[in-house]
Amino acid sequence: MYSLLLAIIYVAFVSLGLPDSLVGSGWPVMHEDLGVPLAYAGIITMLIAGGTIASSLLSERLTRRFGAGLVTAVSVGMTAAALLGFSVTGSFWVLCLWAIPYGLGAGAVDAALNNYVALHYAARHMNWLHSFWGVGASISPFVMSYAITSGLGWSGAYRTIGVVQVVLTGLLLASLPLWGKVHPRVPAHDGEPAPAHDGEPAPAHDGEPAPAHEPTSRGGHVPLATALRIPGVPLVLLAFFAYCALESTSILWASTYLVTDRGVTPATAAAFASLYLLGITGGRFLAGFVADRIGDRALIRGGFLTVALGVVLIALPLPTPVLALAGLVVAGLGSAPIYPAIIHSTPVNFGRNSSQAIIGIQMAAAYSGSTFMPPLFGVLSGWVGLWIFPLFVGVLAVLGLVMSERLSGLVARRASTSVPSSDAAASRTP
Repeated sequence: MYSLLLAIIYVAFVSLGLPDSLVGSGWPVMHEDLGVPLAYAGIITMLIAGGTIASSLLSERLTRRFGAGLVTAVSVGMTAAALLGFSVTGSFWVLCLWAIPYGLGAGAVDAALNNYVALHYAARHMNWLHSFWGVGASISPFVMSYAITSGLGWSGAYRTIGVVQVVLTGLLLASLPLWGKVHPRVPAHDGEPAPAHDGEPAPAHDGEPAPAHEPTSRGGHVPLATALRIPGVPLVLLAFFAYCALESTSILWASTYLVTDRGVTPATAAAFASLYLLGITGGRFLAGFVADRIGDRALIRGGFLTVALGVVLIALPLPTPVLALAGLVVAGLGSAPIYPAIIHSTPVNFGRNSSQAIIGIQMAAAYSGSTFMPPLFGVLSGWVGLWIFPLFVGVLAVLGLVMSERLSGLVARRASTSVPSSDAAASRTP
């Protein structure tokens, strides 16, 4: 059952990545067919982002009431309906209406599925699953390209991905009996995961979940205000915001910076900008092989430091752009493990009962960073010039590193104060 459900989750992550590149890859044709300006793409993406943020914040209540499996299935079904709605729409404003369930479904499934994997599966799977998401996100532009060149039009691409999502919804509904049968990791101190090997919960049998020797209380609903008051939560939110902001800013603006400020040809800049994305996807696959051994904290620390190294290479004022191009690839590899490692470490850092609420807030922080920071950079670069790109990304990398290190210190101090009390209690036991 463990392996079967894991296989379904892998398929789900590939499929969840498929819709994420459709708007961007199809909009040059879509806006002409819909009769709206090119800039109207921002309205669609903001509506999707708004729905995603809202459903991320509601995901804890929904998941606690209905379970991760049902929330995932229904959310994917909402996304499928929205994609099929896109495929039959000839009006921009109707497209805006379909963008609402699109975003609501994406946010809820992201938070529910990430928390489920963080609670039940080893760190390597979190990295590999997010690598598979990158595979899905990389495929959809090719689907859009084929649909346009073959005469199906952009609506054909949405219809194709929508049908795939419908099939996935059926698969997830059929798998619902499995979701409650995969045991969580063994909690150690009063229902909280025990840090072992740099904060990682100790798995059994080479990373497989251990049998549930102790019952894990589902606990009660954790309100948003309560979750935000948990020590360390503001730190992880700032770290996550910073990472997603630097990633999305790099994806959107790196190519333009290389062309306008470093004299790189547009074709070369576009190729290396794509290598940044490939570096994230490939880096997550490689990180999966070492994640269980070195732990989430080391992956986060090493990731931010590697991004900072890449930014330094990009910023070096040399006559040749070779190091700047190499720096973009290095930054992509450094970015790879940060997102999955932050998610996977949440139950260890804050406890199983609070993890769904906190991951939901983390998703909202992530989407806020990726939605609002690239436009902010656009405004700033318009005032002072695109030369600030490495400085902007570098500040975000430092912010993410500082916040994650402060969180690690807080968790370590909390663990050191709880262990003596446990030992004392054990020594008093006859």
